[in-house]
Amino acid sequence: VQLQASGGGLVQSGESLRLSCAASGQTFSPYYMGWYRQPPGKEREFVAAVRWSDGEEYYANSAKGRFTVSRDNAKNTVYLSTYSARSDDTAIYYCAASRNVRGFDIAHMNDWGKGTQVTVSS
Repeated sequence: VQLQASGGGLVQSGESLRLSCAASGQTFSPYYMGWYRQPPGKEREFVAAVRWSDGEEYYANSAKGRFTVSRDNAKNTVYLSTYSARSDDTAIYYCAASRNVRGFDIAHMNDWGKGTQVTVSS
């Protein structure tokens, strides 16, 4: 499975942001799809995840109320969006897929995309 994240770039603080992650390759049937980010000088952290079968959403506390994760099963694509980006959202954003039920912790994700840089300027 190949995961390709897109939609990053330079955005102004307060602007909306929408990232996409498209999966290709073998038959795609993950258990969870997740978004993670790595701010400059910090470790990678969980942002949000979605259970592929029914769309149930999960968020890090820092993302609740600010980010929305969604998926389009027909397109094998997962999205992450916010209506108002902040400077502390600056990071490399990664999407990942989990093929097991153990969860969406970073250690449980099986396939990773290369990441897309998001820079939020104030």
